Amino acid sequence: MNKNIHVGTEAVWAGEKEYLVHGATQVPVVLSVAYNYDDMDEWYDVAIGKKKGHIYGRNTNPTVQAFEDKVKTLEGAEAATSFSTGMAAISNTLATFLLPGDRIVSIKDTYGGTNKIFTEFLPRQQIEVTLCETGDHEQIEAEVAKGCKILYLETPTNPTVKITDIKRMAEAGKQAGALVIVDNTFGTPINQNPLEFGVDLVIHSATKFLGGHADALGGVVCGESTLIEKIYHYREINGATMDPMAAYLTLRGMKTLHLRVREQSHNAMELAQYLKTVGLVEEVYYPGLPEHPHHNIAKEQMKGFGGMLSFSVKGGVETVRGLLPKLQFAHRAANLGAVETTVGPARTTSHVECTPEERAAMGIPEGLIRVSCGIEASEDIIHDFKQAFEQVTTTLEV
Repeated sequence: MNKNIHVGTEAVWAGEKEYLVHGATQVPVVLSVAYNYDDMDEWYDVAIGKKKGHIYGRNTNPTVQAFEDKVKTLEGAEAATSFSTGMAAISNTLATFLLPGDRIVSIKDTYGGTNKIFTEFLPRQQIEVTLCETGDHEQIEAEVAKGCKILYLETPTNPTVKITDIKRMAEAGKQAGALVIVDNTFGTPINQNPLEFGVDLVIHSATKFLGGHADALGGVVCGESTLIEKIYHYREINGATMDPMAAYLTLRGMKTLHLRVREQSHNAMELAQYLKTVGLVEEVYYPGLPEHPHHNIAKEQMKGFGGMLSFSVKGGVETVRGLLPKLQFAHRAANLGAVETTVGPARTTSHVECTPEERAAMGIPEGLIRVSCGIEASEDIIHDFKQAFEQVTTTLEV
């Protein structure tokens, strides 16, 4: 990323000019599956990567490539490659580098789907997985020092928004010769750029904040070109390709990324401060609050604290059942990062794949509610939660 150009300007312009045609001001949606070549030698050069171009939609696509170029610019990466979903980005990246007998170190608080890869799928392939307490940097360093192929982090975590010291962990990974990967979905390129702290690869579920409108699935990973080439090769053969229309919709969404994230971060802070005053609320999880256990680390590595927070309520699931349907300006849905506020318990969103016992082991109470703040006026969001809490207080004995 050009340090002389503001990230908001890059979000609008980066990666697009090369793909504008016929005087259009927007990148077109190229739906063609294949690309014609009259010159057989040129076709061959493109096919083997000697010359720029496209031959088949499973491999590359102009609209998709414009999206990849924009993300790599915002993250300050050499290259990027995209996927059909965020989980495809995670699973394909891990599969690219891990072999039977390898070892991976991560944290306990990763997204539920990622956790399932660690606890269910990788062990089947004779890959050793060690999950450390999130925030226990000494434990992570000790485990990494024993030797591992990959150190995989997620910060802030989903849904408890815990923070890991990226620079410190990247240094530990480098000393052990490990590949360091960070899921930056919650952080976004606006608030956090892990590559600046020595990380090798950054992953996003583009479905979330990058797209921002809950209408397109996608994932992306970026980093050094030599690493991305390996991941791209795995993806092009295994086929988890991003759809051109999804790429177009995500490109469109990213033009307002800096504006949305700024407003969502503001709204999350305001809501977190309000929730601290509510009697039914047991605990509020938001790295922007001074009492958050990792607040100082977040201040060092984040430009903003993000639009995600969570809180636990007295009365557990029964309070959740009573509270959420009373919100007027919030979707009760398994998504996040959209312009509309979205709420839901971990048991039906981030960790629906896990049992109550597994969630408890990860420190996720059944009464935890995840909130993805939208771009609505903060006073309306707070008033909405206030009226919902008032109704629940009169109907539930908690």
